[in-house]
Amino acid sequence: MTPTPRASTAWSEPTQVPGLAALALAMLAGCASVAPPPVVPPLPVPAAYPEAAPAAAGAADAAGLAWRQAFGDAQLQRLVVLALANNRDLRRAVLRVQEARTAYGLQRADALPALAVSAEASRARLPGDLNASGRPVTAGEYRAGLGLAAWELDFWGRVRSLQAAALERYLASDAARRALTMVLVTQVAQGYLVLRELDERVALAGQTVRSRDESLRIFRRRFEVGAVSRLELAQVQTLATQARALAAQLAQARAAQAHALALLVGAPIELPADGSRLDDASTVPPLRAGLPSDLLQDRPDIVAAEHRLRAAQADIGAARAAFFPRITLTGSVGTASAALDGLFASGSRAWAFAPSVLLPVFDGGRRQAGLDLAALRRDLAVADYETAVQTAFREVADALSAQRWLGEQLLAEREALASQAERARLAQLRYDAGSATFLEVLDAQRDLLAAGQQLVQTQRALLSARVALYAALGGGSREVAATDPPPGPPAASAHAPP
Repeated sequence: MTPTPRASTAWSEPTQVPGLAALALAMLAGCASVAPPPVVPPLPVPAAYPEAAPAAAGAADAAGLAWRQAFGDAQLQRLVVLALANNRDLRRAVLRVQEARTAYGLQRADALPALAVSAEASRARLPGDLNASGRPVTAGEYRAGLGLAAWELDFWGRVRSLQAAALERYLASDAARRALTMVLVTQVAQGYLVLRELDERVALAGQTVRSRDESLRIFRRRFEVGAVSRLELAQVQTLATQARALAAQLAQARAAQAHALALLVGAPIELPADGSRLDDASTVPPLRAGLPSDLLQDRPDIVAAEHRLRAAQADIGAARAAFFPRITLTGSVGTASAALDGLFASGSRAWAFAPSVLLPVFDGGRRQAGLDLAALRRDLAVADYETAVQTAFREVADALSAQRWLGEQLLAEREALASQAERARLAQLRYDAGSATFLEVLDAQRDLLAAGQQLVQTQRALLSARVALYAALGGGSREVAATDPPPGPPAASAHAPP
């Protein structure tokens, strides 16, 4: 069953060109496309984020904030530059863009006639018993001309639909490359923050080890003179051992994180543990969340999903056009002569014109199956697009929620650390005054170390939430689109179908 085409007819002004070109233009004047109009499904998410707070004064727009502006730490910037230059996943993404660009160039060439200059020469001898004269005949034939090989007249938009699908896949691959670039940048930033967290925790553990080793030395001297019991010495030894075990555990975790970051960067890195503290100024400034609808333009992964959806819709147009007759033109114009010196003589002009029309009568349901397959792939592309939108919405909502509650948690833990420090000081004073056992000091010291470690972890988690929000809002996407256009043929959009 032939589907009913749903498309408009495009008219072009006649052009005064001779012969075959005039006929081709006249036939193309009535071309119509049976491709369905491009449709993007509505947003399958709420109109606002659940945890969105009023934007602070001077809050930045994430999509217009380049990563160099977002991450002020000079060492982090160097790591990102290395990752962009050496990461193998990003290199594969760039090659996929080039592959899709080349495929689009091939498909675009199918819409243009293929002209070729040809020259032929032949000589043959015919025995006398095979011709009317009864005598052997030697004859020659020489030809030179310009030929047109099987050019399809795209009446129903089949070639244009295939060209549009190839263009959309090329644009989708470039959007996927930009999405991977942003993922790589944020992964490096997150890995760097975790490394700096471990540096600070290792430094805190090292300070604790030195302090408790000194306490252990003092208590050993006291035990030797009988000033403290063996139980109290064992308790001090327990504190020192626990601190050394924690320091070793953190050092191992720090080494593993450095190795993971080197793999992500794609090159050896030198980041010595300098004990530097996590700095709010080195991470993303306050951001404006905006509306979920902004994600359609700001998230490269959603842009890529939309281009893939448009490619699937264009494939439906090509599958529909297969139900209509396919008309191709083959022809040539030039000269021909039996003698080489007469090839360009007067009266030697020769031409050939061979149009063909092909309409399969029976194909076992192949065309209908092709149309059904294209429709199913379009439905899959719709589902993928909606999933990409929902995933983006959740990532923004999670980052906003984490930023809000981790901020409150950090304030509480700072107060808790101050309280634990005071508790440890008072417990030591009570023990020195003989009004408390050393067990009270032991518990206070343990809780103080745990509170210090937890505070550093929460501070890093808050900074990671800011980085995650920057990525979820499409950080730097507009900056990249303005400064890094996709590679490809000049004015590629000019070749897009109407």
